[in-house]
Amino acid sequence: MTSVASNPGILYVVATPIGNLGDMVPRAVETLQTVALIAAEDTRHSSRLLSHFDIKTPCIAYHDHSDDTRVDQLVARLQGGESIALISDAGTPLVSDPGYRLVRSARQAGIQIVPIPGACAMIAALSAAGLPSDRFAFEGFLPAKQVARCAQLQSLAADPRTLIFYEAPHRILETLQDMAQVFGADREVVMARELTKTFETIKGNKVSELASWVESDSNQQRGEIVLLVHGAPKPENEAMTPEQMHIMKVLLDELPVKQAASIGAKLTGLKKNFLYDWALQQSE
Repeated sequence: MTSVASNPGILYVVATPIGNLGDMVPRAVETLQTVALIAAEDTRHSSRLLSHFDIKTPCIAYHDHSDDTRVDQLVARLQGGESIALISDAGTPLVSDPGYRLVRSARQAGIQIVPIPGACAMIAALSAAGLPSDRFAFEGFLPAKQVARCAQLQSLAADPRTLIFYEAPHRILETLQDMAQVFGADREVVMARELTKTFETIKGNKVSELASWVESDSNQQRGEIVLLVHGAPKPENEAMTPEQMHIMKVLLDELPVKQAASIGAKLTGLKKNFLYDWALQQSE
């Protein structure tokens, strides 16, 4: 039976740079230097980061293929009084990686969880995209197979929120082409590639034109990619204000439907065909 220390350790969830090592926050460096153990997604990948900041703390692998035994081992060490830092290959752990299993198990065991904020590709891309950011949805990676990918895109086609995806470089062109087919050629999409790195590129356009640009430039089919999709426009009937409805009702009391719709379009800015259909629905 595992002994539990009177003062269990702390699990630190530490964000690391997504490219530029200058984005490493001092608190993250101090934490990684002082914990007993670092649980890294890929210990070999993280060795450059740790070496750069003279961090000599021992590392252990914790990734997609880690089983419950590894989680239990880490939780036992935390219960024994050791503090552990969880890091991913880049960015904020738990954003499109398996760290939540460890965090969940540690929390259930009564371990204190402390986040050390820092870089996150999703948030960095959103901040520079110029798309609505009051409501957004992070969808992670889309399915690799086209049928499944299109099905997932279809389920999101009417979502009014800004949609954020991660995508692999070898699938970026196919994904943009599928988005054009499912969302419509004119839907605005921003592609943020190689953020904070030498060849950082952020470009927005109609998705069909963005796909053509990527197809014509193989350099855009390399590196780490974030795609941000403008949310679906609201149906016009949802956008009709009480004042616009009042105007139409007054017109319909005095005029035939066709004439009321024509004048109403000039007064409200809504489309005449929409107002005509709306008026017919009111008389049913």
